[in-house]
This record gives sequence, C-alpha cells and structure tokens, in this order.
Amino acid sequence: MAKLRIKWVRSGIGYEESQRRTIRALGLRRLQHEVVREDSPTIRGMVHKVRHLVSVSSGEEG
Repeated sequence: MAKLRIKWVRSGIGYEESQRRTIRALGLRRLQHEVVREDSPTIRGMVHKVRHLVSVSSGEEG
C-alpha cells in the first residue's frame, strides 16, 4: 500500500484544540518531526484538517 511522509512545519499555537489533537494523533511530537503513515481515507482526512501546519510527500524516500 502507498505511504505518506508527513512533516510538521508550522506551530499549532493559536489554532483550535482539535487541530492540535489531530497533529498528535498523526504521531507528530515536535516541529520538524516526520512520520510515515499508510495512505488511507482516514489519514488523508486528518492531513486535510491540518494542511496549513504540515507538509506531505508520497513514498518512503530514504
């Protein structure tokens, strides 16, 4: 199955609590942290909710 590489690039300060919880639910712990997740509709929806705080690329480059 395809993978998504998700990187937290912008602070959640000043945004809704639900968006900060979504960042944590994706497995991101601190700024500039990257995680690789399976590409699924659930993960895509979470990324869409915080798209202004993260950057996303496909695959596992390295």
